[in-house]
Amino acid sequence: MAMIAAAVAVALLSALAALQICVAAGAPWGRLVWGGAHRVLPARLRIGSAVSVLLYAAFAWLLLARAGVLPGSDLPLVTAATWVLFAYFTVGILMNLVSRSVPERLAMTPVCVVLAAATLLVALD
Repeated sequence: MAMIAAAVAVALLSALAALQICVAAGAPWGRLVWGGAHRVLPARLRIGSAVSVLLYAAFAWLLLARAGVLPGSDLPLVTAATWVLFAYFTVGILMNLVSRSVPERLAMTPVCVVLAAATLLVALD
């Protein structure tokens, strides 16, 4: 079950990374990210989007390691970091629920719910 949950999470993280790459490059989808205040992101948020792609890659590595796809599943740091990631996604649910941007709220809240659930399944394994 952990491998399937990790695969779902990695697929969503990949989609989010693609979105962040697009908005960092100037695509007019800024209403879906960073609070939704900008249709096209300003330079500082474009940099934030580029950095978030690196974070998503680290999240994917962590989940794949914890699920046993990559080495390190039994390392205490990997186990603890997976629980921290679960908490992060859980907070993300709340943050997206209160977003002033309706597109962000409607699109990203369910994404965070699935990411939190998948991360919980990986963490529990």
